[in-house]
Amino acid sequence: MQEQLIKQIQALVPENMSIIDAVAGILNLSYDAAYRRVNNKTSLSLEEGVQLAKHFKISLNKLYEVGDQNTIMAEKSNPIRSVEDLEGYFRNSYKSIEGLTKLKSASIIYSAKDIPIFYTLTDSILTKYKFYVWLKFLNEDGSMEKMTFEHFLSVLPQSLLNSAMELSQMYHYIDVVEFWNDNTVNGTLQQILYYFESNLLSKEMALQICEDVKKVVDHVEEQTINEVITNSKNNASYALYKSDLLTMSNTVMVKTQHHKLFFTPFTVLSYFRISHPTTCDEMHRFFQNQMKNSKLLINSGAKDRSLFFNKMHLKIQAVIDRIHLDNNLALF
Repeated sequence: MQEQLIKQIQALVPENMSIIDAVAGILNLSYDAAYRRVNNKTSLSLEEGVQLAKHFKISLNKLYEVGDQNTIMAEKSNPIRSVEDLEGYFRNSYKSIEGLTKLKSASIIYSAKDIPIFYTLTDSILTKYKFYVWLKFLNEDGSMEKMTFEHFLSVLPQSLLNSAMELSQMYHYIDVVEFWNDNTVNGTLQQILYYFESNLLSKEMALQICEDVKKVVDHVEEQTINEVITNSKNNASYALYKSDLLTMSNTVMVKTQHHKLFFTPFTVLSYFRISHPTTCDEMHRFFQNQMKNSKLLINSGAKDRSLFFNKMHLKIQAVIDRIHLDNNLALF
């Protein structure tokens, strides 16, 4: 395997430079140490192999995949522990899919365990609340442990909101297929109740966030009926499947006519980026099977479609009623 990597590097090194000098410079090694690695007398460490592959843009999956292709390499997003990390996450996510969105054949498939992140990256109270929830959960230094949502709003940098909204624009230019079920809104509603009952979220803000969730549901219903992304400048198509047999995973696949990649969750926001062709083909076949076993809401009739969205509205209203009830009980 090391020999294969060195052979590929040899073909990419400029004619006026020796491969030993190139390896020595990239890995910050002496000439002798680089010589031993180039001639397979000393094994490259995994870190050194990755460093060389990144520099020369060589696919380690192609180099190191085994016969049955059950072993692949994945790229993990950076950990998020601060506002700066979250802003970097949005910018890196944007870069990951920006090039693909410029292709006419590009499309996204989203398995929505929770409300898709693109709907919660707008200039809304819901967006800012999502930032708050994510950062409180991921923060490790304790600085946000007792911070209220209102306090968080006072220190929230505009640059974070800008980077988030820039990422959300990606959804306006790509054909989208989403899988939802009756539980897709549950996570957000539970977060509202949790922090409201913890006295970290005021009644007024909690109710405003609920209204924003209503708007998201109405927005998705409008797209479902029209079969197009709302406010899309290129009339990107939209299809919503109601999937009752499988639990959603928040996995996102981006595909074009010739390439596929997908992002699968690792922790709350971090993910693994998978570009290994065989694995991507397997994931795509999985989504295709899921479509066959799900209900495309545009074809299911107005009654079924209304029942689906009304059920989500009833859940939102139940949370609103709970907030009012808890607030009234607090007066006694």
